[in-house]
This record gives sequence, C-alpha cells and structure tokens, in this order.
Amino acid sequence: MDADGAPQMKSDCRYEKIGKQRQPLTYGVLLSMTRYSIGLLFLIAVVYVWSPIIGDRLWAAEPLSKPEWQQVQEAFKNLQFQKVLDILAEFSEEERELSAVHRLEILSLALLGKTAESLDAYEHGVTQASREDEPLLRELCIAMILPLRADMREQMRGAAYTALKEIGSEDIILFMEEGLNDKSGMVRALAAESLARLESGRKSQRFRQALEDNAGLVRATVLTGLGRTGDQAARTLIRPFLKDEQAVVQVAAAGAMIKLGHPEYWERVKKSALEDEGYERGAAYQVLGELGDARAIEILQQGLRDQQPSIRAAAVSSLGKLHMSEALQPLMTALTEKSPAVRSVAAVSLGNLKAEKAIPALTDMLEDANPGVRVAAVASLLKLSTPFSVVSPTVRVLMQDRNPGIRSGVAKALENGYGRDVVGTLFLLLNDPVPKPKIMAARSLGRIGDRDILPRLKLVLREQDEAVRATVAAAIVRILADPNKL
Repeated sequence: MDADGAPQMKSDCRYEKIGKQRQPLTYGVLLSMTRYSIGLLFLIAVVYVWSPIIGDRLWAAEPLSKPEWQQVQEAFKNLQFQKVLDILAEFSEEERELSAVHRLEILSLALLGKTAESLDAYEHGVTQASREDEPLLRELCIAMILPLRADMREQMRGAAYTALKEIGSEDIILFMEEGLNDKSGMVRALAAESLARLESGRKSQRFRQALEDNAGLVRATVLTGLGRTGDQAARTLIRPFLKDEQAVVQVAAAGAMIKLGHPEYWERVKKSALEDEGYERGAAYQVLGELGDARAIEILQQGLRDQQPSIRAAAVSSLGKLHMSEALQPLMTALTEKSPAVRSVAAVSLGNLKAEKAIPALTDMLEDANPGVRVAAVASLLKLSTPFSVVSPTVRVLMQDRNPGIRSGVAKALENGYGRDVVGTLFLLLNDPVPKPKIMAARSLGRIGDRDILPRLKLVLREQDEAVRATVAAAIVRILADPNKL
C-alpha cells in the first residue's frame, strides 16, 4: 500500500521508480560491469544461437556464398556485435536487404543498446516489404530488453526482469535462471518468482539450487514454486527448510508440504498465524490464501482484528484468494474499515472473488474520500464487467491526481477493462510526465492484448526512459503471442 491507500503490486512494481544518476566508474564498478556483461553475453549466445524459437530464424533464410557473410555469422556467434555491423557496412545495399542479413543487423544494433537505430532498420524493412515482420519484431523487442539486465542500477535490472516476466513464455527461462545470479536479493527473488510461474521453470535445476540462496525471500519463493509442481520427489528438497533459520521460510516450506499432500503441516502454518511477530503472521496469512482450504477462513477472520493495518490487509487479501462464498461477508465488512489500505485491498479482493453482490457497495466506493480506495473500486468494478461508462468520471478525476502512484494505480486498474474507451485512456496515460504511470499503462495494454494497438505501441519503443521502453517491448511480445486477439 502507498500512503494514499492505493493497492501496490508485489514484485512487478518494485522497480518502477528508476533512478537518473549512475554510479561513478570506480574499479569495483568496472569489475562488476565486466562480470555482468560476460554473463549476459554468454546467455545471449546460448539463446540466440541454439533456441529453436530465435536461433533457427537467424540462419535459415537466403544465405550468401560470399566469405564475408560467414564472417558475419561467426562474429554474431562470438558476441562481436559491433564487428557484425562493421562487416555489414561493406555489403552492397542489395545484399543488406536480404532478410537473413537484415535480421542480424537489427538484432546486433539492439543487443548493443542502439535502440533507435535498430528500430530505424526494422522500419526500413517493413517499408520495403509493405508488411510487418512479426517474428522479427518479437526478436527485436526481446533483444531491446536484454542489455538492461547488465545495468548498474538495481531498479533498472529489476525493470528488465519484470518486463521479461510479463512475456511469461518458456523461452525466457534461461534469462530468468541467469537472474538468479544477480547481486541483488530483490532481483533474484523476482527471477525466482518468474520461474515459479512456469512449469518448466519449476523443474529447472538452477531454480531448485536457489534453495541455497542467502536471501530468505528467495528461498521462500522457490519453496512455494516447488509446492506447485505436484512432484513428490520435491519433498526431499523441502523438508530441511521446515527448520530454516527464518520463520518465513519455515512457513513457506510447510505450505509446500501441504500442497504436496501432507496435511499434518497445517498446524505449523496455523501456529505462525498466531505468532506475535507481524512479519511471520503476514507470511502465514499469505500461505493460507494459496492453500484454498476452508479452515483458513476462521483464522483469517481473526486477522481482520489485528492491530496492524498491514496484517489486516494481508488477511483480507488471502480471503479473496480463497474463492469461497464464505469469504464474502468478511470482505464486505472490511469495506468499512478505518484504514484506507485495508478498504482498498477489500475492494480488490471482492473483484477477485467475482462477487457480483458487492457491485452496489463498490459503486458507492467510487465516492470514497481516499483516491487509492477509488482506484481499487474501479479495478474491481471493471473485473466484474461493469461498463466503463460507470467508472469513467472517477477515472478522469484520478488521472489528474498529483500523486504518480495514484495515476499508475488507475493504469493498472484499467487492465481489467476492454474496448476502445479503455484503450484510449491507457494511451493518454502513456503521455504522463513521469515514468511510473507510463510503465503501468504499457503493461495493461499488453495484458489487454489488442492487436490493433501495435502500430501505436511501436512508436512508444522510442520513449526516452529505458524502463518504459522495456515494458512496451514486453507488451508487444505478449500481444504477438496471441494470434487470436484482434
């Protein structure tokens, strides 16, 4: 929750405030840059040369017999992207128009961080062919994101991994595995969370090795993912963490064991839900929400009386995740909470619960004194298929709020809507003077998935802010993944 009670996303909002100042180039910074660059370039080589989704397209079309073309391919394989461009500069215009040659030029520019030049080269090809090259556009957008993972700023690396997480396809797994080596525990946790969402990611050996990470948040995230695998062999990996030094990790391990068919660990989770330490109680409430067990309702209702608003909000959130009708009344009661943060989470939870009976109360909340609560009401009403015309007056007011967090909250809320008016509003938010609302607007457009917006989104790839560009690139990749959305 922010100061205005606006509901905040977890890992995918951690890196939206991008710092403008870079660290001085000390010896330590240069050494760190070298390590990141080596790791990143190695991974690019593995994925771009061997991936069946990307690599095969690089070498398949219109090969040239001239020796220089072989040099170009070798240079690309050896990560010498500037050398690729230097050799191609000597090619004739006709040779550079060949799709295989043109593709290597575009990707080399993008992988060197020359975003504008790579886009210019791509658009030149589109003009020549009089059509969009969607497979190449997808490759280009991913290539635009990858270099940001080597940025010295933690928030920028986090923004890059968040963008890759939005893509959510199996071919990002290698990138996320590399993210588990990041020096920041928050970035590693984000990479682990992304892997935990994908079946192949949960099976990844590197993902499982992250159980040895120094950061408790990373260990807990991996344990939660292992609980989703259904793999009984994972129990051997999980059991030692029932005695982890951090209680939060212990709770995550107990929840994973319950997911894998060991109900005897219920009492361990319940015990944490009653502990004095607020952080442990909050972790236990989160696990209870994920387990989907009706016994959790009574425990979570007790949490609604907790003295700490953040703990009450955690209990409210988990009630919504249970997707049980018995949670409706406690959530309706939470709408009258004194804390704006708790009211906001209650509104969002009612939307997650698909509680149509709550529509009148949520409509009344559009008049709440707190802008964050109004944002949450908009999100849930749209999720419950309320016409945009009902919430549009509130949206227009919230878009003018001086707090960027509120404006970005509006952008996130609109991901639950559809139609021309919703999309048009999100494009207005893409013109916000600060990055955060732009980032959320781009993300929501990607989740809505309207292919008609691709030409307008492509223009935003030239946005000055790198985090915005990465988010827009991910949105385009996400839209391209669904050929049925028109």
